[in-house]
Amino acid sequence: MPDTEQSFWRRRVLSPIAHQLTQGITPEKIALTLAVGSACALFPIVGTTTLLCLIAGVALRLNQPAIQIVNGICTPVHLPVIFGLYHLGNVLFGVHPIRHPGGMRYFFTEMFGLLWDHPTEFFQHFGHLVVHLIVAWAVVAPFWIALVYALALPVMREVAVLRNSPYPP
Repeated sequence: MPDTEQSFWRRRVLSPIAHQLTQGITPEKIALTLAVGSACALFPIVGTTTLLCLIAGVALRLNQPAIQIVNGICTPVHLPVIFGLYHLGNVLFGVHPIRHPGGMRYFFTEMFGLLWDHPTEFFQHFGHLVVHLIVAWAVVAPFWIALVYALALPVMREVAVLRNSPYPP
């Protein structure tokens, strides 16, 4: 391979990939990645968390593979968190919870069915609920980020010390 092609390949493909994989690997950045990534992963609008993690990662110069892994790890708790944010949003806005004769299962099935089949109708019926969820998340997220960062930072610093130690533990 000629030298100019190799340098183009290295400059345009390999270097950006290597930069993304190694960006933000200090203990502080890893703790911030865990905190911000988990908060973004629990954003109450299903299907938006990957993009939100991508945007936050780029804006804060966090490690993209790590923030997306955190996003994936948080997936099992996403729906229960949405349910909790639903109740918090009701409290914040002084709204009584929706009582549906078919129960919450039927309500969520109906809600998600409308979202995918008729988005305009969905926002007419449930737009206020979406606003309540986002506001509740915006209230909780800064506290969540601070808590996770405060818990993760000492652990990440200790891992860095152990990793750089010439003696195994």
